[in-house]
Amino acid sequence: MRSHEAADAPPTTDRTLGPAARRASCVGLVLAACLAIPPGLAVAADAESAGAAPASASAANRSGAGLDRYYQQRPAWGSCVTGPDDTTGPDLDKAGVQCADVTVPLDYAAPRGRTITVAISRLKATDTRHRIGAILLNTGGPGGPARAYPPTARAAMKEVGARYDIVGFDPRFVGRSTPLNCGWPLGMTWLSAGADRAGFDRQVALQKSLADKCRATGASVLPHISTRNTARDMDVIRGALGERKISYLGYSYGTYLGTVYTQMFPGRHDRMVLDGAIDPGDYRPRLLEGTERENEKALSDWAGWAAERHDTYGLGRTRAEVLASVDRVVAASARGPLTIGSGADAFRIDDSQVPLLLFSGIADDTEPARASFGELLSVLVAAAGGAPTTLPAGFAGELRYALRGEGEPTGVQSAIICGDVAAGRDPEQYWRDIERSRAAHPLFGPLTRNINPCAFWDRPREEPTRVRRDAAVLIVAATGDPRTTYKGSVELRRQLPSSRLITLEGANRHALYGSYGNTCVDDQVNKYLATGKLPAKDRTCVKKTD
Repeated sequence: MRSHEAADAPPTTDRTLGPAARRASCVGLVLAACLAIPPGLAVAADAESAGAAPASASAANRSGAGLDRYYQQRPAWGSCVTGPDDTTGPDLDKAGVQCADVTVPLDYAAPRGRTITVAISRLKATDTRHRIGAILLNTGGPGGPARAYPPTARAAMKEVGARYDIVGFDPRFVGRSTPLNCGWPLGMTWLSAGADRAGFDRQVALQKSLADKCRATGASVLPHISTRNTARDMDVIRGALGERKISYLGYSYGTYLGTVYTQMFPGRHDRMVLDGAIDPGDYRPRLLEGTERENEKALSDWAGWAAERHDTYGLGRTRAEVLASVDRVVAASARGPLTIGSGADAFRIDDSQVPLLLFSGIADDTEPARASFGELLSVLVAAAGGAPTTLPAGFAGELRYALRGEGEPTGVQSAIICGDVAAGRDPEQYWRDIERSRAAHPLFGPLTRNINPCAFWDRPREEPTRVRRDAAVLIVAATGDPRTTYKGSVELRRQLPSSRLITLEGANRHALYGSYGNTCVDDQVNKYLATGKLPAKDRTCVKKTD
């Protein structure tokens, strides 16, 4: 399980990110009426109706409606170490990163009311003579933390990184920010409906119980957890940093957040890189719907790779034989739960969970990721045959969170998605969608079309953001991305005529810049970050072959 939290963060080997950020890339990658913005807040909370850039930093920060104190605060920078058990903070301190909290209103319609904090970090520019500005980072999710990401981003940016203050932040209710914890018995809600109606009915009961539990523990904050409020927080961060405009690097869900920012705060962004883009018109509670073909291709391509390594993984000597091994695992899990691992790390997984594990293993076509998935599938095949198994190193901790909800707070990803877009509420409609999908997509259809907690969530307070104005951004995408599919990036490129698209052909990979190792992609992005000039036309790069 090495790649998203539903639509997820960039795969990375940087250990400073920790398991939460790595998991944010593994399971990928949410209104009954439009609520009126209170008088005086239409431009104060966001600038959607404003067209021109503010004339100066001070003008940008004259927000009114009680927001001035947030925009005019100055972060108290200090150590990133939060306590004796903090394993990430010492590494950030050693890398020269400083950390702080920014105070924001819980409810932007009531800015004099309750406040929360957003944790931020900063790796200051070292080439101050040629400093460009600050660049804000988001690693996806939704709910991916980025406070620990500046050192990784600086390495990706190479020489131009020294010209930026690189700023990470944990979005509201994520990571070191004011937290949300729904106390769920599992960390991942992206489960399959299983093989039959009984399995789906169990999913309906489970997903309703999750929504009820989160409402019971977080009712006072859930209405204020949304992408639009995170975008407002981003603009407060920009003001608190004293920046007239801010640059941005966002992966996966972070591309949606970045797009929302361009629509809410036109003229307040500088250079924006959106890697693995989501079509804003396609953003919805079943965020994975429509990705079935790309995932089937990624699985098939992986099966071809594994067939060439039968002596290592024992899954079959042809692509068809490997895929048959996958089918046997799924069928066995439908007959009864499989046991993988042993002792305290023994997990019983059924046909609602096995497709999640398979889906999680195919968002990255690099050699290490493919090998890791091969190890896991070998374990699943052994379990399907009733043999005792030992989990590959590193999987137990991720499974403890994904399948048991252990180790970290749960629920924030669903809270964001469900707080953004209203979901259908009739379980029978979900069942009909699942049944229609089975013929063409028997493995992934019941996963991508399944019901989720949003069906039982309170309805969002705001309409979702739609693209109504142009923005000059750089979009990066792989043609075989199994999470945020290539067609989403193409559509966002169409909606933003001044944007440009960098396409990587031939890669089944979610998130590219700085982590995939494609020189063509990295050089194009870094040239843009250095000059501020988009390519004259869309560009195409080609995946490296051995």
